[in-house]
Amino acid sequence: MRREWSIAKRLFFANALFIVVLTVFVATAFFVDARDRGYIETSDRMLAVATAIADSPLVLAASESADPSPTLQPYALKLTRDAGLDFITIMAPDRTRWTHPTQTEIGKEYIGAIEPALSGTAFTEISTGTLGPSVRAVVPVTDADGTVRALVAVGTTTSNVTIALNARLPSVLGLALGLLASGSVVSWLLGRYLRRVTLGWGPEHLAQLFVYYDSVLHSVREGLVLVDLHGDLVLYNDQAARLLGIPSRPAADSATPPPTLAELSLPPSLGALLRSGRSAHDEIHVTGTRVLVVSQEPALASASRSRATPMGYVATIRDHTDLQTLGSELQSMQTLSDALRAQTHEHSNRLHTIVSLMELGRTDQALEFATKDLELSQQLADEMVGSVDEPVISALIMGKSAQANELGITLTVTASGTLAQSGLSIQDLVTVLGNLVDNALDAAAAGADPRRVSVTVSSTEQAVTIEVADSGAGVGPELIDDVLLLGFSTKGGGAAGLGATTPGRSVGGRGLGLALVRQAVTRLGGTLTIGRREGAVFTVVIPADIRASHAQADHV
Repeated sequence: MRREWSIAKRLFFANALFIVVLTVFVATAFFVDARDRGYIETSDRMLAVATAIADSPLVLAASESADPSPTLQPYALKLTRDAGLDFITIMAPDRTRWTHPTQTEIGKEYIGAIEPALSGTAFTEISTGTLGPSVRAVVPVTDADGTVRALVAVGTTTSNVTIALNARLPSVLGLALGLLASGSVVSWLLGRYLRRVTLGWGPEHLAQLFVYYDSVLHSVREGLVLVDLHGDLVLYNDQAARLLGIPSRPAADSATPPPTLAELSLPPSLGALLRSGRSAHDEIHVTGTRVLVVSQEPALASASRSRATPMGYVATIRDHTDLQTLGSELQSMQTLSDALRAQTHEHSNRLHTIVSLMELGRTDQALEFATKDLELSQQLADEMVGSVDEPVISALIMGKSAQANELGITLTVTASGTLAQSGLSIQDLVTVLGNLVDNALDAAAAGADPRRVSVTVSSTEQAVTIEVADSGAGVGPELIDDVLLLGFSTKGGGAAGLGATTPGRSVGGRGLGLALVRQAVTRLGGTLTIGRREGAVFTVVIPADIRASHAQADHV
């Protein structure tokens, strides 16, 4: 298979070809300019020498004699040698030569133009004479009246001019080679840079890879976010836009820059993670409506990953909301299981008591004990079912009552209205009520006696109100905002507000319950307030119109 040239190699050879063409052009232009200037300088020199000879009194005096040649020929030959010229021809106005480097040419007609000189104007030309092509100047010799008495032609052959020009060829070639060498070095350096940034791939391969990667970005079910080294958003796919609640943007759209992280309404913990560039594995981050599991790694060049400098950071985002809902339901089942275990343990003790009384022959006392125990159990069940008309919530509260009984906490439940027709889903009720009661039991268990937790549920046409109060230490005013953050936990701290406050904990970490409550309440358009009575009081209010629209959305 033919291996395509990389962008760097193509640019190098294209630039090298351009430098060669440019060098040839510049060298030719320089040589032509040098040649033209050489001819001009030679013409000026010939004109200067011819003018000096024409102004000489010797030439004017000899031109008035009957035979000027014996006087002018030695003079012309001496000047020719001294000035480094090829010829000096002094002639009569009728072209008859009085001097010439070749003795046999004296007396013959001069070959070349003389008409401008006859009119009194000196001129230069390139013409071919007896010595071959030459650069010459012709100047008239005039007397005091301005009458042309003779003509002086001074010249040098073009071969001598060419020799002088050839002496400049090394400088021309040096300039050309300098341009070629410097251009090649620049092309090589630019090629190295492009080879590094394009990983040695050709444009066709890069275009193909871009199409593939763009297709992958749009097709994967996980959110993908690319952040540069400055912490700015570079690229994201459709799933990331949906999970983060940002405008969807085609991955190939380079005309419109993506929004910056500062412009996005991201949870503080998630925004800090994306800006930091640190590696992360399966961290939980709670948005207003979702529970997200985020992993982040540096984006390295595949050719040298072990020693490459990161080009940015890639974050993968998975929607953990449905799984968290299943976890909440599983937690509810665990609560019921714990309640059954506690009841089984308690009934086992009572059964042993009844059996022991019967073995001792005290059947009346055994029957009385069993009857009272049955009445108490039935009374508790009737109270739960009577106060809360939703079976799943009744079962949840019964389980929490058993838990509270084991912890030595008095749990009281007050309900009014019809919770079953409130429009709220069972999952949302379990999430909100279950986590609030769990938090209250933990706070009451850490507090002093008497330990109490009260739950009040009210459902009206205007709103559903859930209030959970405990006898614990309460929440300080300075910690009200922090207590709802993901990862904030007072367990093990002994007082409200103590413990870890590390957002973005791994799946299963502490400090998730109240964050999920806040998320559910925010999604439902309700409010969550934290107050203080004996201990902490958490109050959730969900308006009726929000509940109606939410119920309608669940059935679409």
